Amino acid sequence: MTNKRLPNELYNVEQVRQAEIDASQTINGGLYQLVEKAGAAAFQWLQQHQASAKRVLILVGSGNNGADGLVLARLLVEHGYQVDVMGLLRPVNSSEYGQALQALQAVNVQVQSIDLDIFDKVDVIIDALFGTGLSRPLSEEFQSLIKGINRSSAFRLSLDVPSGINANSGVGVFAVAADATIVFGALKRGLFTYQARHFCGQIFFADIGLAEFLPETDTFRFDCHDIQGILGKRARHAHKGDFGRVNVVGGDLGMPGAVRLSAEACFRAGSGLVAVVSRPEHQHIVLTGCPELMFCSAEFIDMDVYHRLGWADVLVLGPGLGRQDWGQNLFKATSLSGKPSVIDADALNILSKDPVKQDDWVLTPHSGEAARLLDCSVEEIERDRFTAVKQLQQKYGGVAVLKGAGTLICDGKQTIVATVGNPGLSSGGCGDVLSGIIGAMMAQGLSPMQAAYTGVIVHGCAADKAAEKGERGMLASDLMEPIRQVVNSLG
Repeated sequence: MTNKRLPNELYNVEQVRQAEIDASQTINGGLYQLVEKAGAAAFQWLQQHQASAKRVLILVGSGNNGADGLVLARLLVEHGYQVDVMGLLRPVNSSEYGQALQALQAVNVQVQSIDLDIFDKVDVIIDALFGTGLSRPLSEEFQSLIKGINRSSAFRLSLDVPSGINANSGVGVFAVAADATIVFGALKRGLFTYQARHFCGQIFFADIGLAEFLPETDTFRFDCHDIQGILGKRARHAHKGDFGRVNVVGGDLGMPGAVRLSAEACFRAGSGLVAVVSRPEHQHIVLTGCPELMFCSAEFIDMDVYHRLGWADVLVLGPGLGRQDWGQNLFKATSLSGKPSVIDADALNILSKDPVKQDDWVLTPHSGEAARLLDCSVEEIERDRFTAVKQLQQKYGGVAVLKGAGTLICDGKQTIVATVGNPGLSSGGCGDVLSGIIGAMMAQGLSPMQAAYTGVIVHGCAADKAAEKGERGMLASDLMEPIRQVVNSLG
């Protein structure tokens, strides 16, 4: 049975494998019965979602993912489909594969060697090559095979994991670009972040009876459905002071747009009062088009600046801050304020030079900033984003938000993957908008963790609304009205 609404719980591959072993010890037929259930779930999915398909090509590896494909092939043949089964023809490393192969041969179907010429003659290609067993980059031989799959005009369905994707990390430079992926038993965490976001297509979940054998997890996927009601209804007698005061601090010479975007996003996300602390030269551009903002000139870090910092409930520090003396002095001043903070952009780069730990802040690095914060390479960050976000939180405290496709949010107790957003966010200023939204959520009374994941999801959902007009050419300022729509759907 496949579910339209995905579970929230995410697991690593080792947890799922242990659950499969534990489950197999309680059922007749052992692991093979789980293979049968997976194949049956894939068959049901095809009947529901590709009902017009006549000819199906199933590509199988020699492990249990391949066994799932063999079961699916048998069921399709038994129901009158034209089925081609092709495999890697390598030594079988799974007894379940052997059982599934015997059952397939009983209906007079053999596994053939792979013929790329067939790929454009079928309606559906089933990817059952590697599954969760892949732990290293693909060889050139397999890269050529996957390129052939991706060039095909057929609908592509991956079983459990698109071949080429690491199910723990989401890494996969060469992978099957599935139109849909049906995940068996438990959602694998890597499918929801980094490169996997490009290759999985629409994800479906099939329950094959593992739930009672899975451990408690500290990793979850959230989308807009999971933050419904978090802000609550506003009282009819509410006033601006009830929804928090935020200072957005930054904007060195030549960079006024960053603080302007962050501050307006803060307003659009529901903060009652927002002020910008920036260079005096930027007052006109900050207030033009958004006169609701307040402005505090900060040519020097004087008592007026300290007074404005003390006025706020929450500080958003970093958009356009720069790394010169001016920015570093503002960073020190905000650090002395003792206010809950969102730390973004150049404030993160300044922090990386002199690390400190704080419980009531939210850090929002992209991979490059995270690498500087952890004194490692971007490649190391992307190799295992789940470990990286936990290391950021452990080193700096508070909440770490590792931005990117499938942004990760970690408070040291749990990690949340935000399954929203699109490549339209790959333009300057979108990160500044996110920091403003998170600041607004903190100002409205959410805890740093709640504010972080709610802000990320609002940001991503707003981007998805804005992308209805196209991802390419989408600007950070295009998010403002959608932000308002999204936050008003959360009451």
